[in-house]
Amino acid sequence: MKTRASANTVFGFSATEFAAPLAMLVGACCAWPAIAADDDAAALAKAAQNPVASMISVPIQLNMNFGTGPEDDLQTVTNIQPVVPFSLGENWNLITRTIVPVISQPDFGLYSARENGIGDIQFSTFLSPKEPTSGGWIWGAGVVAQLDTATDDRLGQGAWGLGPTAVALRMSGPWVYGALVNNVWSVSEDDDRGKVNQLLVQPFVNYNFPASPGRYLTFSPIITANWEAENGEEWLVPLGLGIGQITRLGKQPVNLQAAFYYNVERPDGAPDYQVRLQIQFMFPK
Repeated sequence: MKTRASANTVFGFSATEFAAPLAMLVGACCAWPAIAADDDAAALAKAAQNPVASMISVPIQLNMNFGTGPEDDLQTVTNIQPVVPFSLGENWNLITRTIVPVISQPDFGLYSARENGIGDIQFSTFLSPKEPTSGGWIWGAGVVAQLDTATDDRLGQGAWGLGPTAVALRMSGPWVYGALVNNVWSVSEDDDRGKVNQLLVQPFVNYNFPASPGRYLTFSPIITANWEAENGEEWLVPLGLGIGQITRLGKQPVNLQAAFYYNVERPDGAPDYQVRLQIQFMFPK
């Protein structure tokens, strides 16, 4: 694991390095218009924070990973993530979620140029009850499939994978909290590629500002573990915070979000920190 520390740094970075992503977040927040007059803003915000909401949406999430690889390069991963629900009678929904990663991979000092293309697509399905439990919990469970779709070996794992996935969350006043979990095992690998056994845990805690409908703070790090990695190289653990705002582009409701995460634990070659920017197009019924 790499660690960086100094008495004159913040999270291991100088004030100049830390100020750039922080200024980006503050500037984005100030630019987003308040829509307190929109009665639907608060409800849309909570729907956007529910992974198994019965609402079609298309999030487009740009992840800028700084300090990646031996030369501390910038890697970008733009995830296009359409979510489509289907009603299964009076009591159940089937929620489908597809993640298409568009990746710009550094050369890592080993190749002649940066590689751009599509990575391995993931497709998840969640069977979810239409009503919360008596305790107020919303949940869904199903299957996640990883498709060997990378346009270049550098952009994917060279394997088809399958595994379980589940999500549970609760809404209490202005708070929305829960977690999404999955684990993927490879069922078929290319001849020269290794097995895949990887865990993903995404806890999330969101605070919705009552005085500013549609505006919220979010904590939603994506924690991963590669069980096939060497001892001490398994975990990627980010910590950080983000801010979001429901607004409209014309008549189209959108969820804008910006976040900063620092990787407090990471394998060799993984990025130091991440700036995450997202626009989510929402199509409520």
